Amino acid sequence: MRKDIEARNRRMMEMLHARAAKLTRGESLTPPIVNAAKYALPGDPEHAFPYGRFDNPTWQSVEAAIGALEDAETVCFPSGMAAVTAAIMAALKPKAKVLLPSDGYYTVRVLMDEFFRQHDIEVTEVATADMDRHDVSAYDLVWLETPSNPGLDTCDIAAIAERTHAAGGLVCVDNTTATPLLQPTLDLGADLTVSSDTKALAGHSDVLFGHVSARNGDLIERVRQWRKLSGSTPGPAEAYLAYRGLMTLEVRLERMCANAMALANLFYTHPAVQAVRFPGLADDPSYATATKQMAQPGFVIGLSFADKAIAERFISECPAIFAATSFGGVQTSGERRARWGDDVAEGYVRLSVGCEPHDALMSAISETLDTL
Repeated sequence: MRKDIEARNRRMMEMLHARAAKLTRGESLTPPIVNAAKYALPGDPEHAFPYGRFDNPTWQSVEAAIGALEDAETVCFPSGMAAVTAAIMAALKPKAKVLLPSDGYYTVRVLMDEFFRQHDIEVTEVATADMDRHDVSAYDLVWLETPSNPGLDTCDIAAIAERTHAAGGLVCVDNTTATPLLQPTLDLGADLTVSSDTKALAGHSDVLFGHVSARNGDLIERVRQWRKLSGSTPGPAEAYLAYRGLMTLEVRLERMCANAMALANLFYTHPAVQAVRFPGLADDPSYATATKQMAQPGFVIGLSFADKAIAERFISECPAIFAATSFGGVQTSGERRARWGDDVAEGYVRLSVGCEPHDALMSAISETLDTL
């Protein structure tokens, strides 16, 4: 455990100083926003910046920072789903077989159904909680999302990666819910990791962004080639915003995780709440696995109320909850996930716990629960 903490701290230091370590006298500590479609390119076109679709100095700054956190080469994208698409395109060939979580982020399943199945990609869906027991030997790619969104089930990344690799397959982990700071998926054996940095990594709910990381040079080059050829490129201003948010990731997560742990215990004992899902609760089904592979259990809580109406009241009447989709921002936000068609009860609320002052947040939510 001590080695894990030391590695985490080292990567945080490298992330914070990834740009600073390379600066010459007079350069800005923050990366400049380079709005360039064209670069000066006389003579031989072999250059780091031949054209705006190929690369950008602002992208390179945020990729170096996230890459330090992942301890891996990193390629950035204009959204989490752009990153997901790039990872799939890099890892799969026509007629490949994919194992996909049936309870993960639903848009990934829609993408596979509407676009990848037409290339004879065979998709099998299995619930995250059943992944540890599922035979992975037949799959070219095993896609994991742990903790799952929105149900917060977990699976053992290291054990699944070992079995998948023995059968010749690849493993990709969507680590959006945990972030590389709380769960080092590549250390656990994943070949690729993807994230919607729109969520906690950028953290301020003001930018769409995503990334793919891998330690396999051929795989990450395929990812980079996909970005260049498909034109799935982020804007320089968006890259700057993601970089700026990333600089405070650790301090934000410390507050968010502490608030979430306290709130989970409040929900666990309050009569207005029928059930709580949070990997940090000792009797939660995800506790054992989360404790083994996560530094902290995270900042997302699943709450079950008696019905839709009570769930909506909780969200709309609490002054400390911002009613919105997505998660990972500095403001606590909540939504009733059944409205999107997720396979959860009508009264299930996904609560993303934010950075509000602890006592004020606890009081606001406790007082609201007392009125339900």
